[in-house]
Amino acid sequence: MQTKMAKYKCLICGYIYNPADPDSGIPPGSPFKNLPEDWVCPVCGAPKENFEPINE
Repeated sequence: MQTKMAKYKCLICGYIYNPADPDSGIPPGSPFKNLPEDWVCPVCGAPKENFEPINE
C-alpha cells in the first residue's frame, strides 16, 4: 500500500511543494521535512518556516 505524501504551500506566494513532482529540482519522493534547512521557495525565496501542510 502506497501512502500519499503531504504537499506544502508557501504562505507568501502560494507555491505548492509536491514531493512527487520530478520538476521541483528535488529528487522525487523527498518529504518536505527532509529538505535542507536552507531550502527556500523556488518562486519567492521564502524559507521553510513560511510553508504549511495542505490537505487534499
